[in-house]
Amino acid sequence: MTGVLLDTSVLIGAQTPSDLEGAISAASLAELHFGMLFTTDEDERARRAQRLGVVEATFEPIPIDTAVAREWGRLAAAVAQRGGKPRRRAIDLAIAATANVHKVPLLTADTADLVIIDDLVDVQSLG
Repeated sequence: MTGVLLDTSVLIGAQTPSDLEGAISAASLAELHFGMLFTTDEDERARRAQRLGVVEATFEPIPIDTAVAREWGRLAAAVAQRGGKPRRRAIDLAIAATANVHKVPLLTADTADLVIIDDLVDVQSLG
């Protein structure tokens, strides 16, 4: 694995995925599929489908295995214990758990998503 896990927010940003070095979680791939299928704007759906194709051709996603599931549960519990809503950020937590298990920083364009557990996850800002 490379030295950083790319958050979905990075994959949908201004840079093309081929310009970025790192790995992605299968959870990011799920988020990208959802985003493509959910939009009702046909032009936007086409743009998202193109982006998804580039991501799928560029990266081999890291699966959510037993170790990631355990860490995901630990992070979700920490969010709940600190007064947050872990279900609202379930995919973000799965991605963060993947980074933790593989002992790499999580590169994101939106650090606010994980501020409640920034002491438990090495979150780095893209910009």
